[in-house]
Formats: sequence, C-alpha cells, structure tokens
Amino acid sequence: MCFQRLNHFPLFLTFFLLFHHATPNPIKTVVVMVMENRSFDHMLGWMKRLNPAINGVTGSESNPLSVTDPNSKRFFFKDQAHYVDPDPGHSFQAIREQIFGSNDTSANPPPMNGFAQQAFSMDNTSRMSENVMNGFLPDLLPVYKTLVSEFAVFDRFLSFVLFLTPSNACEHLWIIYSWLVRWFASVPASTQPNRLFVHSATSGGATSNVAAKLAAGYPQQTIFDSVYDAGLDFGIYYQNIPATLFYRNLRKLKYVLKFHPYDLSFKQHAKEGKLPSYTVVEQRYMDTKVFPANDDHPSHDVYQGQKFVKEVYETLRASPQWNQTLFLITYDEHGGFYDHVPTPARGVPSPDGIMGPEPFNFTFNRLGVRVPTIAISPWIQKGTVVHGPNGSPTPTSEYEHSSISATVKKLFNLPSFLTKRDAWAGTFEGIVQTRTEPRTNCPGGKGTFYLSDLSFVLCQNTKRRQLRASYTQLARANLQNKSQTAEWIVKNCIAAALNPVSVAPVHSVDSLPRREPKLGKRMFCSEDTLKLSLETLKKLPTPVKIREGGPNEDAQMSEFQQELIQLAAVLKGDNILTSFPGKIGKDMTVKQGKDYMDDAVRRFFEAGRYAKKMGVNEEHIVQMKPSLTTRSSKSSNRNP
Repeated sequence: MCFQRLNHFPLFLTFFLLFHHATPNPIKTVVVMVMENRSFDHMLGWMKRLNPAINGVTGSESNPLSVTDPNSKRFFFKDQAHYVDPDPGHSFQAIREQIFGSNDTSANPPPMNGFAQQAFSMDNTSRMSENVMNGFLPDLLPVYKTLVSEFAVFDRFLSFVLFLTPSNACEHLWIIYSWLVRWFASVPASTQPNRLFVHSATSGGATSNVAAKLAAGYPQQTIFDSVYDAGLDFGIYYQNIPATLFYRNLRKLKYVLKFHPYDLSFKQHAKEGKLPSYTVVEQRYMDTKVFPANDDHPSHDVYQGQKFVKEVYETLRASPQWNQTLFLITYDEHGGFYDHVPTPARGVPSPDGIMGPEPFNFTFNRLGVRVPTIAISPWIQKGTVVHGPNGSPTPTSEYEHSSISATVKKLFNLPSFLTKRDAWAGTFEGIVQTRTEPRTNCPGGKGTFYLSDLSFVLCQNTKRRQLRASYTQLARANLQNKSQTAEWIVKNCIAAALNPVSVAPVHSVDSLPRREPKLGKRMFCSEDTLKLSLETLKKLPTPVKIREGGPNEDAQMSEFQQELIQLAAVLKGDNILTSFPGKIGKDMTVKQGKDYMDDAVRRFFEAGRYAKKMGVNEEHIVQMKPSLTTRSSKSSNRNP
C-alpha cells in the first residue's frame, strides 16, 4: 500500500535533524504580557484576509440561538466588533455550554456551537449573542495587524506534506496529515485559574476565582522560583497592582525588589539594557479618567490595549537588549467570545492530580478556548505562522499557557519542569533558531548605519527629481560622530542636495563604496535602496479610539477587579478584618478601588524594603496587620 511509505518518515526526520545545524539559542531575555478575555477569532480571525495561511474566519461560521432547535435562528460570524459592554459569560459552566452546547462533555471534537445560546441566556436579547459572534476588522487593531505581518502568530490549520516517488501512480503522492499550531487557554475556566497556569503550569485545583484562596495565595512552585534558583533574574513591572502576587511565593521577602512600577522603571531599565532574564509586564486593570485601563478586558477600550502593546514593543525595539529578546503577547482566556477551532478534549494530562471542587470535580483533562498569541523577536522570520508542536513532546501535545514555562526551561537550560502539564506542552524555541543573524528591518528601530570611513550617503531618488549629496559636505558635518541614524543621514543628504550629472545607481548598502572618493564626487542610491534602508524607521501605527466617551470611574467594579481589591486587602492587612472577603470591594467604585490598590501596594513594598533593611529572614512572607494600615505615611505617594 502507498501509505506504508509513511513508515520511512521518522528515518527522514532523523537524517534531517542530524545534518541540520540549528542556530544556537540567541535569547537572553523573555518578556511576557498577558492581556484579558478575548478569543483568537474575535481579535485576529479576520487577519486571514491579509494572510490566508492564518486559520481565521471567512464569515461562514455560525452558532444557533438554541442548540436543540433545528429551526433556530443562526448568528453568523461578522466583522463588526466594536466596544463591548457588558462582559460576556466565562465561568466554568458558561464555557462548558459554549464549547459543547450543553452539559454533556462527551463530544470529541467539541462542536463549539453554544456561544450564541449561552450569551442569550444572560440578557434574553440578541445583543450579547451578536457581540460574541463578531470579530475586529484588522484596521481597528492596527498594532496587531503590523505585528502579525512582521513576526509570528500562533494559529492552527491543516498541513499536507507531499513526497514524490518514482514508482507507480499510487505511490506518487503520500500525505502526512497533522494538526498544527494552536494556542489555547490552559483550563476551560475564568481569569485567575488561567493566569495561575501562565507562570506555574497549574492552577492548584482552581476552576473559578475563589476570593479566600486567592487572598491566601497559591503555594505552587513558579517559573519565577526556577529562574531565581538557577542564578538568573526576573522582574515584574506593574501598574495598578501586581496580579502575580496571587502566587504566595512571590510575597516572600527575597522577591520584594523584583517588583518595579512600570511607569518609573520599565523604559529606563530597557534603555540601560537591564531588563531581567524573565520579565513580566502587567497592565492597568482599573479604568479611570486619568489612567484608563489597558488590559483589553470588556468593558475596557481595546484602543488603550493597542497603545500599550505599541509602547512596550517600541521600548523593547529601542533597547540594547533587542537582539537577545523574545516578546510574547497572549490572553488569559477567551472571555466568552466565539472561536471556531475545537478545544482539545482528549489526551490532556492533569498537572498535579488535584481535582477541582464540587459540583464539577474537574480533572483538568481539557483545555480552554483558543486565544490570540503573538511572538516577537528579531530572530523570527517575517510573517511567520507557527507550525507545530507536531506531536512533540507527546502525540497529543498542544500550545497552551504552560508552553511558556516549558519554553523558558529550554531557553535558559533550567533543571526541571514545574508540573506534568508543562512537561507535556509544546515548546516554541524553534521559531528563534531558524536564522543565522537577527533581522535589522523590524519596525520601530533607529536604523543605525556605521559609517566607518564616511564613504557613502543615502539619498532619495524620486520620479520628479533626484536628490544627491556631496561626500565632502557630509563628511565635514559628520567628522565628530561616525555613527548616525538613517534619519539623520537622509535629512543631511537632502540639506546638502546638489544637481550634478547622474552616476550609476547603487542597489544595496553592501555595494556602496567602502573608501572615501575624491572631493566633490557624488553618488546616490536608488529609491528601492532608500526604502529598504528606511524600513527600520517606521513606527508601529497609531491605534484608533473605539469607545465613545471616556471611562466610567464611578461604576461598580467587575468581578475581576473585586478579586484584585481582595488581594490589595491582603497586602494591606485588612484581610484580618471580619468583613473580609465578603464586603471588601463590594461597594467600591472603580476610582475608589484604584486608590485603595495604590495605597495597599505602596505600603506593602514599603514594609518589605524596611524588613529587608532590618535583616529579617528573606524566606518569610511579607504580612501586614490592619493596625499598621491606619497610620499616616510620611513617604511619597508614588509607588516604590
């Protein structure tokens, strides 16, 4: 039979790996950003129009209003996503209905047909059903549009690998069929269980956001501990409050100085080349007029999220660490929004054997819904759609949040995995090992050219006129600094423009003369060369505002924000009060919640620094008492 030839594929792969020289690991800094509550199709599905290789949407995808009614109205997926308020359902039971259409989880693959039905159950109108069955046009997410085209997006599609043989017609074509890249939430549950998976490859049995457990802190080993124990550094750059403090270990005194206020420290550390090996950037979770939320959580404006991603990217792009950096953007979970790719429901291992609480008794044998994930590095080929994990390390392995710690383990040569889940998860270090040198044309750079002998300049050649510059004039202006940006060169090129007789155009920087010509001789480069040279000067596009009006800071807080307030109460010591966790945060407005958080975070780190100064055992957990929280502080109102 022709398919017997498939038995030779492992041998072919073995020879390929033996003779293929992979690029040594160039990554020294991994930067992770976890956004909030959006599915892949909702955010990136319509990017398929720009790159057909992306497994996005076509508009033929649909969900019925009632799964059990064959004549039910159907909602087809559209490209009219806009500002979303209120927040769609994303509890464990809501997600089960979205994926399976009912409480029966036996279908494999899951039909992904209950999104519209579940949304309708929340408001009994078609408004929310329409919201969850809509995605953004690429132009409304211009930063992602550029990043997806320039770097790598984690997607999923079918691959057909063809081999030709000289034998009979049956053997002319053999097809290797495999499911390729897809990135899922780690658990079909809400925000905090998935955020716990991101840095620890387990939620410690959590399938919902249990205030008391979150406040006490989850005790599992994290990738932060592994990095620290290996003698490497990590850093967490926060804005309102570090949600990573839901990990109990990160409250230890030895980690106090690993937390940095984003506004005061991130750009400075990046500029100085001092970003830690494992860097986490957290968002503003509270939506106020002066400081709007930028985490993409509904009902926040994704415009602010796009601005934030742009800012972080351009900060990294300008850093001297850029050529050693891998920047990963993902989302904690899908937030109730539709995605057409079936969630893996078989072959997923429990990370630690801990069963979820009643009444569901979940055994962590299924993943969550697919979420947007973009990898960014100068070592990634332009426009990559990542293919894999291709049955590695196990036949059922997938990309999910545990892939982060698994990949960091490989990149930094850490001694062990955290749980059975990250040992199973696919890793993506291969996407930065395909090039022999980093790209120099990534958007947002300064485009530095080193003029070792001041022997060439770049000039613009247009249809209407040619602008050329004298080597002599530019050399005289440039004697004090032999390294200038392309922007500087072009400005001076135009300023010194003359109108001599044309000479042969230069088609690449490498072909420009390496020695200074005689005084007065002039050269110019072609328009194509100029465009190539100036490509690095391009910034990411400016996002467009989507929400009409501004934040409603007098609104009541969302469930997620209340959980953060309860974390703040622990940092402040108010968790000891009898009103915790039942009342703390319940009656606060968003503005009041932000102020409470700011004060709690400041006092927590202030106390931690003082304890370190006093020589307290660094393995101790920093714990505050409510009596301390009522004192007046003489310190600055700024976060430490």
